[in-house]
Amino acid sequence: MKTGSVSAREHAAFLNMWLEKFIFCGKTVGPTNNNLKLTENLATGNPVPLGKHLLGSVYHLLHQVSSRLRKNQPITNLGGPWWFIQLWLHMYMHKTMIVELLEIEFPSENFSEEEETVTRRCTSFGEAAIMIANDPKTLGITDFFKSFYNGFPKISTIWFAYQDEKVMYENPFKLQLDSCKTDEEATKIMKEIISPRIMPINFIAGKDVPSYEFYNPSVAARQLGFGQVAPFLFFAGKVQFRGALDNALSYDRLKDLEPDVDMTPLADWQTAPFATTPFIQLWSEWQEHIFCKSANLCTCTCTKL
Repeated sequence: MKTGSVSAREHAAFLNMWLEKFIFCGKTVGPTNNNLKLTENLATGNPVPLGKHLLGSVYHLLHQVSSRLRKNQPITNLGGPWWFIQLWLHMYMHKTMIVELLEIEFPSENFSEEEETVTRRCTSFGEAAIMIANDPKTLGITDFFKSFYNGFPKISTIWFAYQDEKVMYENPFKLQLDSCKTDEEATKIMKEIISPRIMPINFIAGKDVPSYEFYNPSVAARQLGFGQVAPFLFFAGKVQFRGALDNALSYDRLKDLEPDVDMTPLADWQTAPFATTPFIQLWSEWQEHIFCKSANLCTCTCTKL
């Protein structure tokens, strides 16, 4: 519409294009009707858990890639949020890439078009991650995989991407680990982070059947400030993995399997980036499988858990 306020239809059309091009990154790389139902809910103000949908899409993309690699098939155009995976790698591996985050500059927000552009330093972790991902001097995906194969020096990696010991950035990130003990909203966010969850995939209109992925928080326990233990696959044996979701009732039944985590024992928790002996043994065996040789089911630690 050239005149008047933006209509709900226009708003939905814009959100549909935004989700397709910048968030879920479908195969078409252009406007489609795939996310229309989702965007109509967003445009009318209904709450939608985009974070859960995004993470489910990331997990599903990784599953598709690994499946094709096992079969020696080309990856081709799978679509999906590759940008999220790149940002995650850059955030945790910025020391490996030898990038000084404080030296990265951004255009200042307080200037007019007539004035010369004024720059400022990076003031938040989000800005740092985005700029690193677009820096041509940083490592590419191939270099990352070589580093994973050869191993990272301990001094070059970090476990807590959002731990700002030197107070380098004045713009706070939404979740601060310490605030989870006192702030009610932060406690709710932490509860979602540490709880096993069902994440929807293939939820957009298309040929693929709607399905789901499992979120097992123990895999990322160390990054959350907890000691790292061997992965606990909460949903194993309870439900078929990546089964078809034929209707809303099927999804509701799956959601009923999610546990209600008690946050009381975490009232006095402290950040402790340690790794247990079982986890070290599990990773030492699995990294041989991932990078060097086939898995041996007789000796694989995870089969004993």
